[in-house]
Amino acid sequence: MPEGDTIWRTAAALRGRLVGKVVVDARPSSIGRLKGKQLEGVEPNGKHLLMQFEGGIALHSHMRMTGAWHLYHPGERWRQPERRATAVLTFSDVVAVCFAAPIMELTRDARQPVAHLGPDILADNFDLAEVITRARHSEGKTLGELLLDQRVSAGIGNIYKCESLWLQRLDPWMRPVELGDQTLRGLYLTARDLMRGNLVKRAQRHAVHARGGRPCPRCGTPIRVRAQGEQGRLTYFCARCQNVSGIPVPRRAPRQETHRLATD
Repeated sequence: MPEGDTIWRTAAALRGRLVGKVVVDARPSSIGRLKGKQLEGVEPNGKHLLMQFEGGIALHSHMRMTGAWHLYHPGERWRQPERRATAVLTFSDVVAVCFAAPIMELTRDARQPVAHLGPDILADNFDLAEVITRARHSEGKTLGELLLDQRVSAGIGNIYKCESLWLQRLDPWMRPVELGDQTLRGLYLTARDLMRGNLVKRAQRHAVHARGGRPCPRCGTPIRVRAQGEQGRLTYFCARCQNVSGIPVPRRAPRQETHRLATD
């Protein structure tokens, strides 16, 4: 699933190429009302994307696991088949195509589709105090599930969930009530720092995510992976560094070395 930083980069690309231009054609018919409308703005919110057109109409898209926006020159061959297109916006000199997005809808109120979301983790005015308040009212969740709850903070996905918990040496199955506010704030700020850094440098190496069985960069213990939560999202973790209960680890002293996430 695209994470918040991916949606922010997508919004920046669409904004730079399309804002101020008029839609020459819009398909399918469900979004046909956009024809002849000028695009006034493109804004990300968590994992949602809102394209604001003149006349107060907004196009709301959510990529979920499969969706992606592409930009093409008129007549250029698409990288995916047309049958996978859920929206095609043709401008005078560019064609914007969204492939395989489960949610693509017009709305008169751009705030309505994102009203349930918590503060956007990447926003300049990120409200950390509101996030902590929402987290404290989110009962019955583990830390791993909490970070993915878009109603608490919008934008964090599975990659940054795993990486943030590893950096903070926190057990993904720990309950938030076991942490003080300062530790919880540090966890969300770590996720924010990683994601904002990835807006600048995209080739960020991962310490644990998708590295099951490989050595932990900090202590050398093999990275473990387990399904977590109702959706069964895979959580990658170091049982030693993160002190995960119920997971046996080799009886040996950890390596004496430091590590930080590096970028290419």
